[in-house]
Amino acid sequence: MRRLAIPPRDNWTALLEASGFVFHSPDGQRYWVEDACYAFTLEQIERDIEAPTAELHALCREVVDRAVRDGAVLERLRIPQVAWDPIAASWARADVALYGRFDFAYAGDGPAKLLEFNADTPTALFETGYVQWAWLEDALARGVVPAGADQFNSVHDRLVAAFGLIAADAPMHFTCMAEVPEDRGTVAYLEDCASQAGVTTRFVDLKGIGIAGDGCFVDDEDTRIGLLFKLYPWEWIFAEEYGKALYRTPTRFVEPPWKAVLSTKGLLPLLWDLAPGHPNLLPAFFDDDPRKAELGDSYARKPLYSREGANVTLVEAGAVVASGEGGYGAEGHVVQALARLPVFDGRYPVIGSWLVAGEPAGINLREDATPITTDAAWFLPHVIMP
Repeated sequence: MRRLAIPPRDNWTALLEASGFVFHSPDGQRYWVEDACYAFTLEQIERDIEAPTAELHALCREVVDRAVRDGAVLERLRIPQVAWDPIAASWARADVALYGRFDFAYAGDGPAKLLEFNADTPTALFETGYVQWAWLEDALARGVVPAGADQFNSVHDRLVAAFGLIAADAPMHFTCMAEVPEDRGTVAYLEDCASQAGVTTRFVDLKGIGIAGDGCFVDDEDTRIGLLFKLYPWEWIFAEEYGKALYRTPTRFVEPPWKAVLSTKGLLPLLWDLAPGHPNLLPAFFDDDPRKAELGDSYARKPLYSREGANVTLVEAGAVVASGEGGYGAEGHVVQALARLPVFDGRYPVIGSWLVAGEPAGINLREDATPITTDAAWFLPHVIMP
């Protein structure tokens, strides 16, 4: 694993915007970076990233299976009771999950360590599945990477195939907070993938969605929604009026309600209890568990619900070395053994390993100036060297 300096394309901004990637430099700040890339060997990808991704996903499904049969687990995750039946029903129906992203600490010389699972509303998908692949094709054509260089990246093709499985011949609605450029760009990309699979799609702003008398969700034209992709977290829905309709709604969702079990950092101690000593897991405990003393004076403290590093605190040898601001933490916290990220050119990279329809599909790299990956992190493409 190496960080390579490479020349960017002269017209990279125009190329990105022509592809629909208009949020490459939010508020004038760097996000997409192509004057560097990360290089891997094929063995590093297959042995250290792809295989553990499949193995950890199987463990996650076992956690869900246990949770839907034990309300104490759902209560431990602070999932409200209004959601328990919809979660169990979606699991019993085997509702298909579209995607998710494991975030790993990995330096190229040992087992990747799971930091968290972005199971419900992960972004950086368009950048991973389409933009970095187009970058690779250009890099090969320009000769800035060796002939035969490749990527671990089947995200796009797998998404198209997954939509054919999930939606079949049924129309599908897509929603998010349309005023957020990254969210709208992500959903537009997913709509395009669904269209390529032959699915009839319609976008509706989150604000335009309502509920009919029988609990069916409807769009801003009062059209009934049979299948809805929502880039909006389940824990927020559970706390709103929409959550009260879930037990009786005929509307089906992507991601399905059972993914709520995996979209909390409470998953981390549950995985450790299920597979203690697993080489890709870090010891983790709920904050009120006396066993957390096993971690000693170096650990990460994370809210059950948090995004982009908000309210995460890293403690090393008893001293706080990094902390993220935010408004999370009311539901409780977990503590996890401290994983020291590698440092390349003063930057701390995290590997995002994607699942599409339950299968490992590719990676992206985000790197920050601090050991906590925040919304200021850069996105860099990657290559597998021949």
